[in-house]
Amino acid sequence: MDKMDYKDILIKVRRIIRSINLESKRVQKDFGVSIPQILCLEFLKSSPEYQATQRAIRDHLSLNSSTVTGIISRLENHGLLARLPKSGDKRVTRITLTSAGDELLKQTPDLFQKRLAYKLERLSHEELTKMSDALDLLTQMLEIEETDEAPVIMADSFFESES
Repeated sequence: MDKMDYKDILIKVRRIIRSINLESKRVQKDFGVSIPQILCLEFLKSSPEYQATQRAIRDHLSLNSSTVTGIISRLENHGLLARLPKSGDKRVTRITLTSAGDELLKQTPDLFQKRLAYKLERLSHEELTKMSDALDLLTQMLEIEETDEAPVIMADSFFESES
């Protein structure tokens, strides 16, 4: 077995990052929304009566409150979702998908992470364990802190534009 050069790994990591960045820019340019915004809309679409609390959205996206507030505000400004006070309890606000938000979702392509999730689901337990172990080693080597464990694949520019 040939010894792999560490440069091959660096190239593969760069290719992954570049793919994520290109998708991010393409989605923003073509649809005027970010990937986290699309994920928020998709969550609402899959929720009962197309509604959820901000906390449920935050928990689903695994992002902090201020980031989710920014996502919701931008989507509301574009008419893609609406805030509805819960009848009988004005302290609780329900976030609901609008018909414009639903129409936008019909136009957007499957995102990189959805395609990846589909393929990962088909791997054996052994393959998943190997991949997870390799990624654990990589994150340790890069000294990446486990402060934001979001299952959302996005570039740094998303966090900057959403907060």
